[in-house]
Amino acid sequence: MKDHLIIHPKDNLGVALKDLAKGQLVDLSTTKVILQDPIKAKHKFTLTDLEEGSSVIQYGVSVGKINQSLKAGSCITTGNTVHQTDGIRKWRPGYEWTKPNIERFKQRTFMGYPRSNGQVGTANHWIVIPLVFCENQNLLTLREVFLKELGYCDHLHYQNQLRHLMQLHQQGCDADALSHHPLNLNDSTPKKIKPYFENISGIKFLTHSLGCGGTETDAIALCKLLAGYIHHPNTAGATILSLGCQKAQISLLQEQMNQLTPALDKTVIILEQQNLGSEQALIEKAIQQTFAAMIKANEAKRVPSTLDKLVIGVECGGSDGFSGISANPCIGQVSDLICSLGGCAVLSEFPELCGVENELIYRCENETIANSFIDLMQRYETKAMASGSSLSSNPSPGNIKDGLITDAIKSAGAAKKGGTSTIVDVQDYPGHITKAGLNLLCTPGNDVESTTALAGAGCNLILFSTGLGTPTGNPLTPVIKISTNSQLAQKMSDVIDYNAGKILSEDVDLIQAGEELFELCIKVASGQIKTKAELLGQDDFIPWKRGVSL
Repeated sequence: MKDHLIIHPKDNLGVALKDLAKGQLVDLSTTKVILQDPIKAKHKFTLTDLEEGSSVIQYGVSVGKINQSLKAGSCITTGNTVHQTDGIRKWRPGYEWTKPNIERFKQRTFMGYPRSNGQVGTANHWIVIPLVFCENQNLLTLREVFLKELGYCDHLHYQNQLRHLMQLHQQGCDADALSHHPLNLNDSTPKKIKPYFENISGIKFLTHSLGCGGTETDAIALCKLLAGYIHHPNTAGATILSLGCQKAQISLLQEQMNQLTPALDKTVIILEQQNLGSEQALIEKAIQQTFAAMIKANEAKRVPSTLDKLVIGVECGGSDGFSGISANPCIGQVSDLICSLGGCAVLSEFPELCGVENELIYRCENETIANSFIDLMQRYETKAMASGSSLSSNPSPGNIKDGLITDAIKSAGAAKKGGTSTIVDVQDYPGHITKAGLNLLCTPGNDVESTTALAGAGCNLILFSTGLGTPTGNPLTPVIKISTNSQLAQKMSDVIDYNAGKILSEDVDLIQAGEELFELCIKVASGQIKTKAELLGQDDFIPWKRGVSL
């Protein structure tokens, strides 16, 4: 394995692939550099002497500005480097992308759930949704009843652990002894109960904090997002709980549903507590009608489906200095493959595109799409600045600690998830994907808000890269986790589905890794493999609240 990497010929920064010592001689082929500082793995060092005010270049674009003179071989830090980008330019015609070789996948299919509108699900879930946070408690009551009785509870091991501790306490064990008592439960862990409904993947309960007390715009956005979840190909049917007096009215949800699918053939049960009266009446009716509807939903079967029915969202979280050179380009390979096959890929997280706007503008199919992207980025930045912040504030302490010193460095690597294909559409949140090819969806960089939006927009698979380890999942859409490095894949094996760290050690090349990851996508889409997020029950759901509380 090499000890460093230069990503682009224009770069004046190198990336340490492993810890490098101060004074170490680094061979750059055309010259040699003596390191002025110790460089930790994932961090960047200068390839030439740089004067104060000089731009630092990585991925072939400006990712920062030096605020003091640095010798070649110096480590860049938040102390000597600040965020800087090349600025936004206008669209110009002429972009052509080189499509990957798809011969291996042209005749392939996945086993999916076909819907009458032409969509195909990679799962078959019943969903239960509140129109307002006031119904969350009723939702949780239904959750406890349905998951236990229908066999969808995945935490029997932990229940058995607590039961064991209760038994020890009854036998006289005090609190101090119990907190350190060895738990040998392997032989006594109960087997997972077989779900009552064979063809229903799960019943999902989407609690949230919105629906009232906000702006009308927030209520509309919430209803549009929830309509997307009901319309989603992975949804068999839905139970909607309404209080009655909230801003997110039933009529508003129905309006958004009609815009997506005027003739929806799924069962949607809508119950309003203030009409029914007691909480007990609401819950009893919800149980009765939901169970009856699930009997019909259980009739769905998986059938062979062409790969162009896949809509793959791409996401990153807990990013590190390797994200842009291993996991994200690997995801980008899958993005290009699915676009070449006639399917859809969706790149989101607009704060993490700050600094690479020009590359994306140039890749837009036409000037109208490019201008839509520019407008959304500028409006996002204006709103961020009005709140006293900026898109450049996106990197977290964990990002910085692991080599992502500026937002532009993070963005240049994050954009690699979108591959190289032409951008066919740009949508504002919550959005709905209708065009085959690469789509841009305006979401925040927040992992869960972004994955929530990707699923709501219609993604039936999500690829999620992580360098630090992020256990995020989604209630409807399988989330496949890709590690940027082999150490993480080993340490958090219960979270990681695919190790792209193999690319860094040169065990596989990028094209091979992309094809391996796409093969995994097909297996997950077919229900042959459950993702680690699914096995852990990671059903994270956070709608994006863009307005103010009133």
